[in-house]
Amino acid sequence: MTSIDDGREETRPNPWHFVALLGGNFALALGPWFVRLADSGPVSAGFWRLFLPLPLLAFLALRQRVPGRPAIPLTGWLVVATAGVFFALDLASWHIGIAYTRLGNASLFGNSGSLILMAWGLIAARRLPRRVEIAAIVAAVCGAAILLGRSLEIDHATLIGDLFCILAGVFYFFYILLLQGARGRFESWELLCASTIASAPVMLGIAIWLGEPIWPHVWWPLVALAFCSQVVGQGLIVFALRHFSALIIGVVLLTQPAVSILVGWLAFGETMGALDALGMGLIAAALLLGRLSESESR
Repeated sequence: MTSIDDGREETRPNPWHFVALLGGNFALALGPWFVRLADSGPVSAGFWRLFLPLPLLAFLALRQRVPGRPAIPLTGWLVVATAGVFFALDLASWHIGIAYTRLGNASLFGNSGSLILMAWGLIAARRLPRRVEIAAIVAAVCGAAILLGRSLEIDHATLIGDLFCILAGVFYFFYILLLQGARGRFESWELLCASTIASAPVMLGIAIWLGEPIWPHVWWPLVALAFCSQVVGQGLIVFALRHFSALIIGVVLLTQPAVSILVGWLAFGETMGALDALGMGLIAAALLLGRLSESESR
């Protein structure tokens, strides 16, 4: 799941920028696998994902600061802190969902926040949706209905996992919405670091409230989760994001569920039938059409 979009104008990319964008999405797609392997509980795993890389994020944020920049007002920090709380709720819901549903479903539903952002953009602009936006909404609703129905056929717990991942998309919408007003005041690493500092204690509190074990017996899945998701995944995407249009980003975003489906099949024996493929294809198309709409509205 991508957490930062710096909103900068597209510049001419080189092959390394595309490699970074692809590598960032691949690294993020491995996150659900490490959550499943962690023995600390899914929400506790999310806490360690945020907490372990904090020293590195703080170092990168300090290096990126511009000397002589005007001080950021308290309201700016409060907005970022509130956004961090929503990101913690997003991550907690998503990790709980990962524990119950298939990895491909978790990856697709976890990115549903981008479709909610598209719908919110229509409401904020007070205009009727264009054809591409209507197609995205219809594809998303039909795809979600198919996947939720298939999950109910498998097990009620699988359906609950899907719903938690959709809830994560709702929290992600509020997270991005709050960050939109703060992007002009913060540098990218500073924004990621500040929101992570606000997110980590909330994740720890939720894990304790749920009664999850906090301290793991095996550390490597959590270290891998923190490194792949919060450092490599987010870092490469922050680096590459400004060089591509929304459409290209949307196309590459679809590698996440593809990798998650492959990992789910190889590591956990998760299978996918024709109806599953249809539902996933419809939601993937909806995500792509949502990005296309964003590109056309610029």
